[in-house]
Amino acid sequence: MRFQFLALALPAVGIASSIAIGVVSVPKATAQIPLLPQLQAPSSVSNDSDNRVVSGWIYLDGRRLFQIAATKTNFPERSEYIQKKLEKIGQNYFKSPEKTAVKVEVRQVNELPVIYVNGQYLMTVTSEDAGLRQVDISTSANQVKESLQEDLQQAKQERQTQSLIDQGKIAAGIALAMAIASWGVYSWQRRSQKDLEHPITSQAQREFNYSTPADQAITTQLNQRQQQHLQEAKRRLFQLSQAGIWGGGSFFILGLFPYTRGFQVAILTAAQFPLRLGVVCLGTYVAIRLTYALIDRFASTLISSGAFLTPESSARLQLRVSTFSGVTKSITTAIWVGVGFLLALVSLGIDIVPLLAGASLVGVALSLASQNLIKDAINGFLIILEDQYALGDVITVGDVGGLVENLNLRMTQVRDSEGRLITIPNGEIKIVANLSSRWSRADLTIPIAYQADTEEALKLIETIADKMNQEMQWQRQILEPPQVLGIDQFGDRGLIIRVWIKTQPLKQWDVARELRRRLKVALDEAGISISVPQQAIWVNDDHLLNFPSNGKAH
Repeated sequence: MRFQFLALALPAVGIASSIAIGVVSVPKATAQIPLLPQLQAPSSVSNDSDNRVVSGWIYLDGRRLFQIAATKTNFPERSEYIQKKLEKIGQNYFKSPEKTAVKVEVRQVNELPVIYVNGQYLMTVTSEDAGLRQVDISTSANQVKESLQEDLQQAKQERQTQSLIDQGKIAAGIALAMAIASWGVYSWQRRSQKDLEHPITSQAQREFNYSTPADQAITTQLNQRQQQHLQEAKRRLFQLSQAGIWGGGSFFILGLFPYTRGFQVAILTAAQFPLRLGVVCLGTYVAIRLTYALIDRFASTLISSGAFLTPESSARLQLRVSTFSGVTKSITTAIWVGVGFLLALVSLGIDIVPLLAGASLVGVALSLASQNLIKDAINGFLIILEDQYALGDVITVGDVGGLVENLNLRMTQVRDSEGRLITIPNGEIKIVANLSSRWSRADLTIPIAYQADTEEALKLIETIADKMNQEMQWQRQILEPPQVLGIDQFGDRGLIIRVWIKTQPLKQWDVARELRRRLKVALDEAGISISVPQQAIWVNDDHLLNFPSNGKAH
């Protein structure tokens, strides 16, 4: 990064006999800011390390006067010397009567032009100085003379009482404008918050009239999220506007007075890098929030349109939307963070072209070394695209299974019945059993004793299941009338009667538990026993059958 040198000495406010001159390093981009001196970096004329010629500006009250040049070794010493001499000359001149004119002369000493201000030596114009302006030494000296003559008179004029009063009036007007603008932005913020709520409420009401009960809650939730993201983005933008109004106005006021203009340059020098990074970070954050709002808006429109809804898929919609939104937001967040990082490097003056070229080569190398990661990402994309499962589903993969708590392109995390969080790379998922996709089924096997009346038992089970299906509490969870399939097998526990009940996703266990409880009570009242595992031993040996109990044979 190239840097510049600025002569600057910050005087105390109220001391009229001072000049703001010093040496600071500031980046090249400062020259693009209006109302400020165009700070330029020391330029290099030759390529030798210590003998190359560098240049810098001499400033007065934050304004540039003229440019000097010297070798890299001698430049700091020469700048400091000119600074001290100009400061001393200025102190004497500013103490003089108001109408006293400044006298700047160019004298020839040893065939070199020398600058005198009010009879005091300031500097000798060298060939390096003339080389900066691409003129001869005499012309360069006359240019420095004219610059000093004009700027010193202007600096003295700015320190007069009437000039300070006029500038104070301008500062008061700017402060009033800042207060009015700040109040206007605040009022606009309050009004926009109210206006943002009404359209979303009206839209939610319209979508309510055309939506099914299954997706009304989803649409409302998406609209609420969209509103939150928009409000957050607007809030940050309004905060940035308020900071720009007060910060920019105060910064401008500092430049109105000769005593504070040096602070203006110092603040800019110290705060420009943090300010640039802050703007980039805030812009990235607002972009992420707006992207989130667009994603929620797209999902809400997709749901309310009903283009991809069927009665069978309405119950599935909430899980799919949650998965789609979460994965899409993760991808967009990564993209925006990467863009923000590159913009931050650019704002710091770093050339990102070599960095991008190196990153592409590193990316190729990493892609060869991380084939499993690429495989996981591709398989994860197909899982989401094909809706194999989503967040909130209960799945079984191989020997493990549970509730899906997290799903992204790389891995799937499930929580099993014992509370363990199991992480499965998507590339390892070959066969998956989804226990809650669109609908579920309660599969009950009811054992009864062989001696029981089979017809009575079947009728009783069907009656209890139908009665449960007619209750409002369970009617919302049971999708179809229960099916009593009949005797499924002869088991060691007795006759096995099988019952199927189609339920809402993840409700099969609740329905099965309640039906088992009711069947136990009903079967006990009917005198039909639920058999338990038992064994019967048959002995056909006549010798053992005739064996007496007292040990004597009959």
